[in-house]
Amino acid sequence: MADNSNAIVFEQMLNTFYNNSVNLGLSERQNRIIAAKFAISYGHGGIVKVAKASGLSRKTIEKGVHELKGDTSSQVPEGRSRRSGGGRKNEKEKHPGLADALQRILDGNTYGDPTRVLFHTSVSTYKAAAILSSEYGIDVSEDTVSRLMEELGYSRQLNQKTMQLGKQHPDRNTQFEFINRQANMLLDGGIPVISVDCKKKENIGNFKNTGGEYRPVKNPRKVLDHDFTLPELGKVAPYGIYSLNDNTGFVNLGTSKETAEFAVQSIRLWWKHVGEERFPKAKQIYITCDGGGSNGSRVRLWKYELARFSEETGLSVYVSHFPPGTSKWNKIEHRLFCYITKNWSGKPLIDIETVVRLIGSTTTKTGLKVSCQVDERNYETAIKVSDEDFARIDMESSTTCDSWNYCIKGFKW
Repeated sequence: MADNSNAIVFEQMLNTFYNNSVNLGLSERQNRIIAAKFAISYGHGGIVKVAKASGLSRKTIEKGVHELKGDTSSQVPEGRSRRSGGGRKNEKEKHPGLADALQRILDGNTYGDPTRVLFHTSVSTYKAAAILSSEYGIDVSEDTVSRLMEELGYSRQLNQKTMQLGKQHPDRNTQFEFINRQANMLLDGGIPVISVDCKKKENIGNFKNTGGEYRPVKNPRKVLDHDFTLPELGKVAPYGIYSLNDNTGFVNLGTSKETAEFAVQSIRLWWKHVGEERFPKAKQIYITCDGGGSNGSRVRLWKYELARFSEETGLSVYVSHFPPGTSKWNKIEHRLFCYITKNWSGKPLIDIETVVRLIGSTTTKTGLKVSCQVDERNYETAIKVSDEDFARIDMESSTTCDSWNYCIKGFKW
């Protein structure tokens, strides 16, 4: 391009394009071909000019030029950015014993979990990479170790209250096995399997909320200097329902008392707004929950209200309670509630609308979706279920841990 004025205009066009191409979302191959076309258009010295403007290497642009000129050795199959075999080798291919070596390192520093979803390790990625290098002669980065840990089912997590104080119940493991077996069988059959629980009550108002949030430097959010409940605002009780079938959550935000009636009403609302549409052919439902609280295994009102729910919906309601001291292994704790807590970390729950918005905006990389609604009903406490009414419940207990596993099918008469 001998004409100096044309060269200047070309460079302006080139710079303009690359200053505005950041958000075009071009693939590696598209970038290479466009750069090659610019270089060919410019003529002698074009590759150097385009490399400077685009940030691509001269070798990459030269490759694009060869492709455009029909060099078969440089041709890339349609739909690909590189020829087969292009790019760096996978670390596991470079080091065949990498995965096994990492597994041996982690085996001695792993904590088991009856949920069987994740393993927890006390070894950092930095330490694991150092051991791989010093003891196995495998040099890989911390990022590579982190990716491999995820593939092996490990995660880095905070301490969790999972150790039971005192002697564990003799039927603890039997119940875990029963729940795991039942849940997997019913999930395979497309039957709704839900985990339910009530999150701790939250004060409404401009109170300090554990955690932090990003704000301008030296400009922390100002909150009240005490945590006393404000009578005019009160508290909310978030009762959650987590569906294991499709990784969705529903939260009924109660403004009254946490009672068994409230617990079943929350399940009823989930079924009405979510479950019935999601499982139109369902004839039964499986509920896993804690052994105490409003949905406790000994709470008569919980079972009576479930019988009412069964009568209304025609569903057979199967229930399994977690053994004493194992509530933290309830799926809802680490599939829903922990993410809600993380989402509102450091944010004061100044009003109910804020709570609903923060719960409803909770998402995860695995696709969790959460809906939330406010329940303003007033729930009375100390409601007694008479022996006669309790006897009317059509309930059949399982032969395994009968007080923790049962099925309710409405009323007998």
